[in-house]
Amino acid sequence: MPLYAACDLHSNNTVLAVLDEAGSLKLRQRVPNDLDLIGAALAPFRNQLQGVAVESTYNAYWLLDGLDRAGYPTRMVNTLAVPQYAGLKQADDNTDARHLANLMRLGLLPTAYIYPRPQRGLRDLLRRRMLLVQQSVRLLQSVRGYWARATGQRLSANAFRHLTRQQLDTTFVDPSELFAVATLMQSWLYLQHRIDAIEHWLDDTVRRRPDLAALRTVPGIGPILGLTIVLESGQIQRFEHVGQYTSYCRLVPAHRVSNGKKKGTGNRKCGNRYLAWAWIEAANFAIRFAPPIKTWYQRNAARKPRVVALKAVAHKLARAGFHLLRDGGRFDVQRAFC
Repeated sequence: MPLYAACDLHSNNTVLAVLDEAGSLKLRQRVPNDLDLIGAALAPFRNQLQGVAVESTYNAYWLLDGLDRAGYPTRMVNTLAVPQYAGLKQADDNTDARHLANLMRLGLLPTAYIYPRPQRGLRDLLRRRMLLVQQSVRLLQSVRGYWARATGQRLSANAFRHLTRQQLDTTFVDPSELFAVATLMQSWLYLQHRIDAIEHWLDDTVRRRPDLAALRTVPGIGPILGLTIVLESGQIQRFEHVGQYTSYCRLVPAHRVSNGKKKGTGNRKCGNRYLAWAWIEAANFAIRFAPPIKTWYQRNAARKPRVVALKAVAHKLARAGFHLLRDGGRFDVQRAFC
């Protein structure tokens, strides 16, 4: 008889539920987050299991990878799309696990993409680089704030990079302010060294990936930003059409409309925030380096808020990027921004 298992995963334990074809409960057990113990609990049902559903939490990959190596048919649950309970007065971990197993039994379980393990480390390395870049920008902005308070003048990013110790000593008379600014600048320099180290880690083999070549024909997309987009997109064939991809990039409106009237927004943050950041960055660079895109952006910015116009550029670039990743070729600015 076919069986269906689900794991309600927490930070230190997992609740297991196994159902049969009739929906009867065969197992309900709370197990510490230990792969051997979870495997032992599932072992009696191994040959009959049609799937093991695991919630897509921040710590799910160790369990998904372990079950996959053990030969279990794993499914990662798309928790945002799971239908909520109806008619229950209360719910707990046991009912959660049973609900997931029951959805799998009925063929209604929404699943998420399991990112391939061989590329996961490189993808996460680029995510850490993005984190360091964001932290370095915060440090730069903090120093610029000190400078504006002390001089009344705006400090450009280029001037910041060429500040000397003598300039700091002359500008900041108060020893506490001088110490604070010097500390911020030393931290910024250290982060720059770490960012450079990550970029040097990406050797020529990585930079010359065939799936990256087509994407780099887009104005402003270099090897690092392009590689980020490629890795965060994953297997592009998993998106049935370009609209699904741009939605995953958080570049489509999340409006709810009824009878021509807006009723609110929902699922605005559903998607990949790293891809959303990457395409916005690509849009900023494209506006700087491609005159046709800059003209299109300025025409829209004259009628709409700047952020809306910038996101419109990012949306068009993401649509083009989808086709470049799927079919190859070269970016055609006239076709994309006609």
